Amino acid sequence: MAENDAIYIGVGRRKNAIMRVRLMPGTGKVTVNGRDGQAYFGREALLNYALTPFKVTDTVDHFDVIATANGGGVSGQAGALRHGIARALLTAGDYRGELKSAGFLTRDPRMVERKKYGLKKARKRPQFSKR
Repeated sequence: MAENDAIYIGVGRRKNAIMRVRLMPGTGKVTVNGRDGQAYFGREALLNYALTPFKVTDTVDHFDVIATANGGGVSGQAGALRHGIARALLTAGDYRGELKSAGFLTRDPRMVERKKYGLKKARKRPQFSKR
């Protein structure tokens, strides 16, 4: 890799998933944990969802994405990748307005609710018997 190549870094989070994202000028290749993005996520919809920041900023096929995933499932990791790409694009250029209006810079605060004692799940109760 040449010394003058720019690398833009962003960290995205969603549920329990954390993605460390590096953007490099390139042809639009996506690599997650050393595997191709399509092979990693398995579904085309998840990869398209993760790459929406590029569509909003008209930078499709301008950057190669190299990401490292930790925790969570594939859906949460796709959301974390979208968040990380958006944060990395902030440092890559003047895209703050488009990303902010699309809502890609806001971390999704929804998490799994904890299970409470006396209940079967977070809110599901045992069947009530009057007699």
